[in-house]
Amino acid sequence: MGRLTSQTKLYTIPEPNRFPIPAASRLTWAGKLSADQQRAAEAIYRQVQQGKDQLLWAVTGAGKTEIVYPALDWALTRGWRVAWVSPRVDVCLELAPRIHAAFRDVSQCLLYGEQTVPYAYSQLTICTTHQLLRFERAFDWIVVDEVDAFPLATSPLLQGAITRAEKETGQHLYLTATPGEALQREIRRQTLAVTYLPLRYHGFLLPRLQVRLAWRWRQMLAKQRLPKGLVRQLQRYGRQGQRFLLFVPHVRDLPLVMAALDLAGIRGGASVHAADHDRTAKVQAMRDQRVSFLVTTTILERGVTFPNIAVVILGGDDAVFSTAALVQIAGRAGRSADFPKGEVTCYVQSQTRTIRRAQVMIDRLNRQGKQRGGHT
Repeated sequence: MGRLTSQTKLYTIPEPNRFPIPAASRLTWAGKLSADQQRAAEAIYRQVQQGKDQLLWAVTGAGKTEIVYPALDWALTRGWRVAWVSPRVDVCLELAPRIHAAFRDVSQCLLYGEQTVPYAYSQLTICTTHQLLRFERAFDWIVVDEVDAFPLATSPLLQGAITRAEKETGQHLYLTATPGEALQREIRRQTLAVTYLPLRYHGFLLPRLQVRLAWRWRQMLAKQRLPKGLVRQLQRYGRQGQRFLLFVPHVRDLPLVMAALDLAGIRGGASVHAADHDRTAKVQAMRDQRVSFLVTTTILERGVTFPNIAVVILGGDDAVFSTAALVQIAGRAGRSADFPKGEVTCYVQSQTRTIRRAQVMIDRLNRQGKQRGGHT
């Protein structure tokens, strides 16, 4: 946000909503929703027309972005000013080109901490939740993507920023696959309308979380060695041309893991974490298939999509991996209709309640998906 002192003057003006009212739809997306997606889209459309605050509770890879398009189109054709926000900059960077392609004739801007393009008054603002601190009573509708993600989930400041940036007559839509207890409490109290979608857009079930024991892996890592089973698995991926994400608990683990991979002959990847100055470029290189794998922290647990990816978690029993984080990490696999399946492997010293809860959550979602015709 830059440096602010008590001498800094901050100004705000009433939102003018100076946007043209079109005669027809603003949606230029040519895709087609599945039957389940269409039902969810119609529910959100109805609820936004009724002025309701709402939650779309959908599994990872369900196509939440596209499900919102019909309601977003309705809002934009009414001249509403809309913000699509997320706590994670990676989510914003992935969303911006997709939404721009879907609404090419709508003025849009992208805001995040390292943005170099000057701000421009726009009808559709895509930004991190931190950037909402710049706005007051500005938006008719705020879509909050990955509402349960850090740091938003634990920050009263950022939660207040959403409230303050929303007009008094405005409303919001939360998107997540793993709502926390506070959101579920709102659902039970019926203060938040909810739409459920337990099946991915391509109709395949979620990949199951496979757990493998790796005794004393951290002591091995200190000697730049990895569990033999993990090394064999990653070497097999290399022979098959299978790209993968390898999640580790802490930033300090990254250089040790990269060194151990190099000694094992597993090369062609990069490591990335939240404070990495080259983070955006590395994630883009993975999207462009210029690197074969990323070793990362939980910063990539959600909001990024790579086709045909295997997922491996080293130290999944570490306290840094919550149940929601494990479910989100597992959800990086099998997101593409061309590659709807994927391996998800978790190496641990011991099975924990958190891991078991993640497995139970995935199994429960898959049972609900099967009831809707999902297939393995």
